[in-house]
Amino acid sequence: MRTACLTHSATRPHLDRGSPRKERCAGCRLSPGHCMCALRPVLPTTHAGVCLIMAEFEPLKPSNTGWLIADVVPDTAAFGWSRMAVDPALLALLADPQWQPYVVFPGEFVAPERVVTELRLPAAPDAAVRPLFVLLDGTWSEARKIFRKSPWLERFPVLSLRPEQLSRYRLRRSTHAHHFCTSEVAALCLALAGDLHAAQTLEAYLDVYSSRYLRAKQSVPPDSEDAAHQRLRELGLQAPV
Repeated sequence: MRTACLTHSATRPHLDRGSPRKERCAGCRLSPGHCMCALRPVLPTTHAGVCLIMAEFEPLKPSNTGWLIADVVPDTAAFGWSRMAVDPALLALLADPQWQPYVVFPGEFVAPERVVTELRLPAAPDAAVRPLFVLLDGTWSEARKIFRKSPWLERFPVLSLRPEQLSRYRLRRSTHAHHFCTSEVAALCLALAGDLHAAQTLEAYLDVYSSRYLRAKQSVPPDSEDAAHQRLRELGLQAPV
């Protein structure tokens, strides 16, 4: 997605603030001195899958967290959103009988008959039908636009999450504490699907990314021994076979 945006978007906005534009690792989007590619988790296939529908310039934003999901969840797909056309591969994925898509969106903005708060799937990990969490990746206003103007999503149930904890995401400011970044939403969904280890790993991976991103902005070396890094290492040792 990011490569396609860079190739086809000659008028893309300047998303790296400051001048000159900072050098960034192509893998993790961090400055070379804060690169975390070597920390990428290695997990087996999860029960659930994730489908990211991304706003136009979201893949180019250094603070985007959708790519973290793809590092942790093997069955992750990403598509760009357009009001005028829908990627046939996206429609094929949503129609694949192995998946039950759930559009993840706040229930208060949806007709009550579409809203669910838990999965309507067999609990067994080897069940024939697996949950596919459709995440609208962008700012809150962009996500609302995608939801409202995508009629091909209307036939799917809307999963409304009611997390008790406040968002720990620190890379973009929101006026609402209940607004979660894409990776946090994915972790909550994975936990709901029974992929608890993957959910915990994604949370820890996001914490490591946030720590390194902010320390890079402050021109401070990364701290590989902080709580976030230690937690990610511990989860790696606990990884299921």
